[in-house]
Amino acid sequence: MSGPVTPYEQLAGEYAAEIEHNAWNALYERPGTVALLPAVAGRRVLDVGCGSGPLSAELVQRGADVVGFDSSQAMIRLAETRRLRSASFRVADLSEPLEFLADKTFDVAVASLVLHYLRDWVPPLAELRRVLRPRGVLVISTHHPSRDVHLSKSGNYFATELIRDRWTKAGKHFDVEFWRRPLTDMFSAIDRAGFRIDTVTEPRPLDACREQFPEAWEMLTTQPRFIFFRLLGK
Repeated sequence: MSGPVTPYEQLAGEYAAEIEHNAWNALYERPGTVALLPAVAGRRVLDVGCGSGPLSAELVQRGADVVGFDSSQAMIRLAETRRLRSASFRVADLSEPLEFLADKTFDVAVASLVLHYLRDWVPPLAELRRVLRPRGVLVISTHHPSRDVHLSKSGNYFATELIRDRWTKAGKHFDVEFWRRPLTDMFSAIDRAGFRIDTVTEPRPLDACREQFPEAWEMLTTQPRFIFFRLLGK
């Protein structure tokens, strides 16, 4: 969650508690992301927009050495309370150069639900390409290009535009802004940043979602909400 996402400073606690076990993150997005990862045991992994650290925790459990960063100080404080072995966290913004990271020092990078907060994908993706080793892998999850057209003022699928959604967490309302763009623009940015697409997926939630969250199951098995990429350097 890097970029202009200041509402996360307000909703950090509520959001972090919810995504640990909910349908959208725990049973849909994280499994979809993890399914695209190579083996991470003994490898150095960058958790981009790590939030409160649920994915970092899973990576450490799988044997990875993790560096996580997020633009939200509140989220980083929550990630640090996990006291994960072989993981470190810091505040940093993906929309700016990652000067604290050296070239070619990571085997894997993961950007989980991050890029839709950024207007221009090319510079941040190029920075992630820079810090990956020659055979490094970048796994991305982001809003599906068809998902947010209903929130668009223009209603134009082919527009890249800032849109606003209202979230309710623990009875509180938060306005969250993010960018939507067509699939062709995603592909173009990936190519211009020096990556090639190895795999694209539109997964279904885990079977446990059907029983625990039947309404979410119905939504997530009839319309894709996120899209997932595994990228390799050219």
